[in-house]
Amino acid sequence: MATTPTIDELRARVQQVLPGVRRDLEDLVRIESVSADPERAADVRRSAEAVAALLEAEGCTARITSAEGGGPAVIAHKQGPDGAPTVLLYAHHDVQPENDHADWDSPPFEPTERGDRLYGRGAADDKAGIATHVAALRIFGDDLPVNLAFFIEGEEEIGSESLPALLRENLEDLRADVIVIADSGNWDIGEPALTTSLRGLVRMDVEVRTLTHAVHSGMWGGLVPDSLMTLARLIATLHDDRGNVAVEGLHSGPAADVDYPEARLRAESGAVASIEWIGDGSTVERLWTKPALSITGLDGPKVAGASNTLVPAARCRISMRIAPGDTTANAEARLREHLEKHVAWGAELSMTTVDTGEATQIDATGPAYDAARAAFTEAWDGTAPVDMGVGGSIPFIAEFLETFPQASVLVTGVEDPDTRAHGANEGLHLAEFEKVLLAEALLLRNLG
Repeated sequence: MATTPTIDELRARVQQVLPGVRRDLEDLVRIESVSADPERAADVRRSAEAVAALLEAEGCTARITSAEGGGPAVIAHKQGPDGAPTVLLYAHHDVQPENDHADWDSPPFEPTERGDRLYGRGAADDKAGIATHVAALRIFGDDLPVNLAFFIEGEEEIGSESLPALLRENLEDLRADVIVIADSGNWDIGEPALTTSLRGLVRMDVEVRTLTHAVHSGMWGGLVPDSLMTLARLIATLHDDRGNVAVEGLHSGPAADVDYPEARLRAESGAVASIEWIGDGSTVERLWTKPALSITGLDGPKVAGASNTLVPAARCRISMRIAPGDTTANAEARLREHLEKHVAWGAELSMTTVDTGEATQIDATGPAYDAARAAFTEAWDGTAPVDMGVGGSIPFIAEFLETFPQASVLVTGVEDPDTRAHGANEGLHLAEFEKVLLAEALLLRNLG
């Protein structure tokens, strides 16, 4: 029977495997696995094949599968000791579109080291998650402390539509005692975190129509409301004067007692110097456990070339984040009620729900969480992890919690406040990445 490795032994093994793990991560970043782009479907498939090959090279049995026409996922296994718990390691190999290459300081699909970071689309979100899991295999070799299963998804960045079907069809292959979802981040450089809550999402397209066709603004202005002013008036009702969401019936809750320094908040948010924060409550309540509502798209004539015409119809996209403890069904119904109540001047109103994702609240207590906190504290040289909320949404976590109610779900990751996931110049902090590798090895050791 293999002896339990000490932290010093695991640190040494991390150092041994790190150069190869980084090379493999860079190779994955070079694959343009943008799931939102149909023209790059072959790249998404090639990415899945590359992941399967990495896992097979470490002694896993691996296969590529899909459900309901969704993206290719990799499911793999490696046997550990008889009677040991099974740990399912999750990550995703698809990435966000890179958008305008001119916004990047180096080519988005050519991994580039600058300063203390490795830049490239997917370098952090979430190909570094895959690299972390591969590193764990290499660190332990054939002396695994637990049984390992892997689920590397291929459509997370487009909403994981086929995930429920994938989980149903592969239920026994994915069943585990502990599920580690490597798709979140840490509180700060040098401060680890476990993500214990995430807001949900309701996105809705709203159109107001005041005319059957455009008419002259001089001839009819002052009598007929134009659609843009009507939509603007409706949007203005969505917040009170302090900036709190004014939609009645939405849930709010308390947040962890975590200090978010003002200087850091301004630096990370990108807010202009004169901006005032909106809403009531602590900073982290407003970011994690209260609803938020934004207008992320607006249709209307461009200012350049605009004519003296009343616009007959105007549209916007509402992105509403809902607090843990709320449901998308409630939030969607309350938003519709608010819009119907407040649309002005008898304008015709149409509402189309684009997509939804449930909020998540994790009860982060029990042996698996104790093992994780101990592992993180060791890996970060005595700094205990923060129980962190996330204002964004990862709806698939709710799917795992529902499908595997007996499993302990740990949400971890490699990101930090300056990762810039989904944006230009996405980057992985290399020193933190090394700590993440050690933390996952320590976690598996502790669970075993």
